[in-house]
Amino acid sequence: MFIKLKVHPGSKTEKIIKKAGDAYEIWIKAPAERGLANASARRALALAMGIDAKKILLIKGAHSPAKIVKIL
Repeated sequence: MFIKLKVHPGSKTEKIIKKAGDAYEIWIKAPAERGLANASARRALALAMGIDAKKILLIKGAHSPAKIVKIL
Protein backbone atom coordinates (compact mmCIF):
# COMPACT_ATOMS: atom_id res chain seq x y z
CA MET A 1 0.00 0.00 0.00
CA PHE A 2 1.35 3.41 -0.99
CA ILE A 3 0.56 6.60 0.96
CA LYS A 4 1.10 10.21 -0.19
CA LEU A 5 2.35 12.67 2.42
CA LYS A 6 2.71 16.43 2.53
CA VAL A 7 5.05 17.28 5.39
CA HIS A 8 5.42 20.72 7.01
CA PRO A 9 8.65 20.62 9.08
CA GLY A 10 9.50 23.20 11.73
CA SER A 11 5.89 23.79 12.79
CA LYS A 12 4.97 25.05 16.23
CA THR A 13 2.48 22.22 16.78
CA GLU A 14 2.29 18.62 15.64
CA LYS A 15 -0.84 17.37 13.92
CA ILE A 16 -1.89 15.01 11.16
CA ILE A 17 -4.89 15.30 8.84
CA LYS A 18 -6.18 12.57 6.56
CA LYS A 19 -6.94 14.23 3.22
CA ALA A 20 -8.12 11.16 1.29
CA GLY A 21 -7.93 7.39 1.54
CA ASP A 22 -4.25 7.40 0.65
CA ALA A 23 -3.13 10.98 1.45
CA TYR A 24 -2.11 12.67 4.70
CA GLU A 25 -0.89 16.13 5.62
CA ILE A 26 1.51 16.24 8.58
CA TRP A 27 2.82 19.18 10.62
CA ILE A 28 5.87 18.34 12.74
CA LYS A 29 8.23 20.24 15.02
CA ALA A 30 11.42 18.57 13.74
CA PRO A 31 13.57 20.63 11.35
CA ALA A 32 14.15 19.59 7.76
CA GLU A 33 17.78 18.60 8.20
CA ARG A 34 19.70 15.33 8.54
CA GLY A 35 16.51 13.31 7.98
CA LEU A 36 14.94 14.44 11.26
CA ALA A 37 11.71 15.57 9.60
CA ASN A 38 11.40 12.32 7.65
CA ALA A 39 11.85 10.20 10.76
CA SER A 40 9.37 12.30 12.72
CA ALA A 41 6.81 12.12 9.90
CA ARG A 42 7.16 8.32 9.81
CA ARG A 43 6.58 8.11 13.57
CA ALA A 44 3.54 10.42 13.38
CA LEU A 45 2.01 8.41 10.53
CA ALA A 46 2.68 5.13 12.33
CA LEU A 47 0.98 6.46 15.47
CA ALA A 48 -2.03 7.66 13.47
CA MET A 49 -2.36 4.33 11.64
CA GLY A 50 -1.65 2.18 14.70
CA ILE A 51 1.33 0.33 13.21
CA ASP A 52 5.05 0.09 13.92
CA ALA A 53 7.20 2.86 12.38
CA LYS A 54 9.61 0.21 11.06
CA LYS A 55 6.87 -0.95 8.67
CA ILE A 56 6.85 2.42 6.86
CA LEU A 57 9.40 2.76 4.06
CA LEU A 58 10.15 6.11 2.38
CA ILE A 59 9.97 5.52 -1.37
CA LYS A 60 10.18 9.02 -2.85
CA GLY A 61 10.67 12.58 -1.61
CA ALA A 62 13.54 12.44 0.88
CA HIS A 63 14.41 16.08 0.11
CA SER A 64 10.90 17.30 -0.69
CA PRO A 65 7.77 18.14 1.33
CA ALA A 66 5.75 15.81 -0.95
CA LYS A 67 6.60 12.22 -0.10
CA ILE A 68 5.45 8.73 -0.99
CA VAL A 69 5.77 5.96 1.59
CA LYS A 70 5.05 2.26 1.40
CA ILE A 71 3.38 0.31 4.20
CA LEU A 72 4.99 -3.12 4.50
